[in-house]
Amino acid sequence: AEVNRLMDIIINSLYTDKQVFLRELISNAADALEKARFHSVQDESYLGDTKDLEVKIEHDADAKTISIIDTGIGMSKADLINNLGTVAKSGTTNFLEAMAEGGDANLIGQFGVGFYSAFLVADKVSVTSKCNDDPVQHVWESSADASFTVVDDPRGNTLGRGSRVTLHLKEDAHDYLSEDKLKESAKKYSQFIQFPIYVKVKKEVDVEAEEDDDDDDKEEEEEKKDDVETKDEEEKEEEEDKKPKKKTVFEWEQVNTQKAIWLRAKEDVTEEEYNEFYKSISKD
Repeated sequence: AEVNRLMDIIINSLYTDKQVFLRELISNAADALEKARFHSVQDESYLGDTKDLEVKIEHDADAKTISIIDTGIGMSKADLINNLGTVAKSGTTNFLEAMAEGGDANLIGQFGVGFYSAFLVADKVSVTSKCNDDPVQHVWESSADASFTVVDDPRGNTLGRGSRVTLHLKEDAHDYLSEDKLKESAKKYSQFIQFPIYVKVKKEVDVEAEEDDDDDDKEEEEEKKDDVETKDEEEKEEEEDKKPKKKTVFEWEQVNTQKAIWLRAKEDVTEEEYNEFYKSISKD
């Protein structure tokens, strides 16, 4: 019953800032990375082949989804059920009590139930996860109705270690399918995260002329002199071919490149940055 009440508040509350979901999911991913880093200090072999501790955020305009991928500690089937399927009772109760007293719903992260803010923008959430303690990768899925499923991932182990949270966006949240909007929001909530956070971006690059142009030139030199007209036409075609062509590529662009506030000189930190840092750690 409390889970239903919680979901009702999240879905129907008039949040002042819907993008709080990204803050919570990035924060959760950073926590998972920190746990993996801690384990790796105790056990050098813990990271295995997945050595980079990082968060990646991508969107799929066709599928209308956003995915947040981390290489953190990951979750077993039992973890998915306990951590996502059953909301921590104390956190839920405290959150509901705070709401009854007119509290700010944007502070959901303080009650340990921030993951559920994903349903602010999504009508379905899928979590794919793999941890070192469980040989099987699992998929948890819920449609904001307090029910969920957990199944073995038919694709096998695609993550190595970590989690992938995929949000199937509601129609009124499709603005997050904009690359600029996603980068701006991710940057806002990742500037005090110590692990690198990347957003997948689309870029157009020039494609160089084919490598076999040199061979073609040699062959042309060997052609008969009375073939000048044909040669001139071929050269014109080649010149057109050599004009730079555009190709669309996808790259991972880091959004939290600023040096951590605690590593900078006191005089280099503005009051606004101090305030933002306070908000990030207090979830205010």
